[in-house]
Amino acid sequence: MDLSPLTILTVFFVLSGLIGYFVVWGVTPALHTPLMAVTNAISGIVVVAAIMVVGPDILDPDVCTALPCPYPEYTGVLQWSARILGFLAVVLCAINIFGGFAITSRMLAMFKPKAAKASQPATPAE
Repeated sequence: MDLSPLTILTVFFVLSGLIGYFVVWGVTPALHTPLMAVTNAISGIVVVAAIMVVGPDILDPDVCTALPCPYPEYTGVLQWSARILGFLAVVLCAINIFGGFAITSRMLAMFKPKAAKASQPATPAE
């Protein structure tokens, strides 16, 4: 059975999504902050990889002379598809990272001591 690379990558994507879903929803609330730190680190790695995808050409113009391409006319379309998906990955991971920092900042603010209220004049007892 001959599977295309796109089929294999799609299966990996779907399986990783399912595994990620069950792992995240199985975490107790006490472990939420360490999990958030790990997902921010993973998102940082994804941002670096996505920037590498968006930047240079992934496929050389003469890639079909070196490799067997079933559809050489789609090389440009695949290149632009990779750039668009890389750009979307950068945007979504950036939102995830900044949102994670905002949530962590709010959680840490809950543990800061409250500021002392200014002394108010005592009300006269009647």
